[in-house]
Amino acid sequence: MNGQPGAQFQAPVLVIEDEPSVASFLRTALERRGYEVVVSPSAADGLELLASREFRGVISDVRTPGAISGAEVQEWLQRHRPLMAERFVFITGDMASSETASLVAQAKAPCIEKPFRLQQLLSTVEGIIGEP
Repeated sequence: MNGQPGAQFQAPVLVIEDEPSVASFLRTALERRGYEVVVSPSAADGLELLASREFRGVISDVRTPGAISGAEVQEWLQRHRPLMAERFVFITGDMASSETASLVAQAKAPCIEKPFRLQQLLSTVEGIIGEP
């Protein structure tokens, strides 16, 4: 945090999503709503961004390519940026997997299941991350 009140609300939302069509949908929907958006194709890249700049909040797929999951990103935030960890939303198409369901339950962060409706996405984001 740069110390300015409300500075996090001027920052973009980080979207961690490896499926190009889903990432594009999220970017378009959020930008049309008034958010600035930065998209990362993997949790590893997302962590690098989180370590180097401010974000208003994070929307992350539970599973992304590579050795780091969205759940691990959320754990990192809890340790290093606890206020941002409170502005974290999972998205997943894999809640049928007991492993994914367990990861989401342990993280105690809201989760939107794919395919999701636009209004469901926007109302969850506004409730957790704040209105644009």
